[in-house]
Amino acid sequence: MNVLINQEPRELPEGATLADALRAWETPAVFAAAVNLQFVPRAAYAQHALAEGDRIEIIAPITGG
Repeated sequence: MNVLINQEPRELPEGATLADALRAWETPAVFAAAVNLQFVPRAAYAQHALAEGDRIEIIAPITGG
C-alpha cells in the first residue's frame, strides 16, 4: 500500500501499522505522530492499522528562545 510520511511517498505491505511505518522512517529520538491529522498516542502505534493513501506526520519538538 502507498502512504505519505512527512509528504514523502512510501510503500508499505498490506496490513502495516503505524509502528511499521515508523520503523521504515528515521524517526528522531523524541517525536509525536499523527495519521490523517489525528494524533496517535505512542501506546497505540502497534495497533493503529494504516490504509492506502494515509498521510503520516512525524513531528519533532523544536526548542529555542
